Amino acid sequence: MKKRVALVTGGTRGIGAAISEALKNAGYMVAAGYASNQMAAKEFSEKTRITAYQFNVADYEECQKVVTKISQDMGPIDILVNNAGITRDAPLHRLTPQQWQEVIDTNLTSCFNMCRVLIDGMRERSFGRIVNIGSINGQAGQYGQVNYAAAKSGIHGFTKALAQEAAGKGITVNAIAPGYIDTDMVRAVPANILEKIVAKIPVGRLGKAAEIARGVVFLVSDEAGFITGSTLSINGGQHMY
Repeated sequence: MKKRVALVTGGTRGIGAAISEALKNAGYMVAAGYASNQMAAKEFSEKTRITAYQFNVADYEECQKVVTKISQDMGPIDILVNNAGITRDAPLHRLTPQQWQEVIDTNLTSCFNMCRVLIDGMRERSFGRIVNIGSINGQAGQYGQVNYAAAKSGIHGFTKALAQEAAGKGITVNAIAPGYIDTDMVRAVPANILEKIVAKIPVGRLGKAAEIARGVVFLVSDEAGFITGSTLSINGGQHMY
């Protein structure tokens, strides 16, 4: 049986890189998307032998083109992980329209773009697995992240609506909401602030990217076919609801 093809956006660094590697190790053919950091993508591909594709997830036409290219290279894409995301933090009274739009376009519109491009093929084949990476800050909010929280919260609503539309065609759509994970982005937070964050996590530590990746591997498996429209919170108990 031919290996299923998975596309991970933002798939060459941080949580995305862990997801790409975990999917490859689980037996999938993986394409990893990235936006601009060619050096990191090159190092990732050399290390993992996973092909990286450069494109802008906020641009619908670029999404169409890269899906066509990956399908030609590997075959139809049955698994999509919408992981690409950026931050442009500032409290609302200082937030610029550009900071708002960049985050909405990259974090939320990208989910529409990728799902819209791939949904017809998944419906035709009567199989698909979509996992959207949300955030604890889309569930609980966060000071200085009105744009980011809005985008990630939007992902959770998007997931539930698309899950209802796609369920009858053998397609599951779920979300994972990571808490604070030990990545470059989190390590850039000043030490005194990071200490306060960790103090609020009941398990007493930051999460690991591999822990998010294991959740993705489960949700895209055949065995998870009865799970759709769900949000899996992986946050060490920091936010429960």
